[in-house]
Amino acid sequence: MRRGGALRAALRLKAAAWARRRQGVDRLPVQLRRQRLYILPTRAGLGFGVLLACMLVAGLNYANSLALLLTFLLIGFALIAMHECHRNLLGLIVGEAVTSAAFAGEPGGIVVPLVNPSRVDRYRIEGDALAGSPATVDVSPQSSCQLSLSVPTQRRGILRIERFRVCTSHPFGLFRAWTWVHIAPLALIVYPRPQGSRPLPVEIGSQPGGAPRGSGEQDAWLGLRAFREGDSPRQVAWMAYARGAPLLVKEFAAHGAPRRVLDFSQLTDLDPERRLEQLARWTVDAELHAEQYGLSLPGGRIEPGSGSQHLHRCLTALALHGLERASDAGR
Repeated sequence: MRRGGALRAALRLKAAAWARRRQGVDRLPVQLRRQRLYILPTRAGLGFGVLLACMLVAGLNYANSLALLLTFLLIGFALIAMHECHRNLLGLIVGEAVTSAAFAGEPGGIVVPLVNPSRVDRYRIEGDALAGSPATVDVSPQSSCQLSLSVPTQRRGILRIERFRVCTSHPFGLFRAWTWVHIAPLALIVYPRPQGSRPLPVEIGSQPGGAPRGSGEQDAWLGLRAFREGDSPRQVAWMAYARGAPLLVKEFAAHGAPRRVLDFSQLTDLDPERRLEQLARWTVDAELHAEQYGLSLPGGRIEPGSGSQHLHRCLTALALHGLERASDAGR
């Protein structure tokens, strides 16, 4: 079994290298044309083919006209299924792919826009990347949708994605048509796992010039974020929504809110990776409590702030810590 698995993996790598040489790097958006589509029988299709071969041999052996008629009808059915499977992908347009960050050990995401310019439905269009779990969508005539691919992650850093697959086995599952979309590497940021049981460090004070809570002074403006269930309608940016923007919520930070600096050097009893995981845990907790927090790492510092963009900036700094120096040393 291990030899068989290794052989299949080697064949996949060779086939992938051959497809990349044949197609080159794609410039998205790209339309799927005949010369880049591949089609082969599935396991069910191979079994169906063996059944048809047995029926044909039996019909010829016994000179049974009805058996031969049924066999040729089923052969015609299989040929039509093969044509429809190929047509289900033909002409589909694959748009610019976008990645979404994830914590190590959790699946990352790639969002791939699909456009169907024809007047026929495209059923069960599948996609996958880096051995991730496949996603399936239906695309209505002359419309578009998004195919959300799941990508497994193991360690923090930058996960580079150089290709993904778009395929279909509709109708009947007898054949599978597919294509590889080769792209300039997409960078997917993988944050450290937010692990650790230590409490948040003591804050370093209030914002300069800040007033205590309840003093009546206006809160500090942080920005906008996507609407989440439970948000107050008073915080919704209705003016932006009226101009066609998605439902967004205004974020404020109260004056006098705690300001914490999460310092890498304070966790001296942990190894570097455990330190980063504990800092990620603190960063997420501070953001959940709407606190002002900053980050101090060897060679860099992020001043206290809050909000989704600040959270992404801090977690990205943790994800990339030490990796740039390691890559420079490798060169």
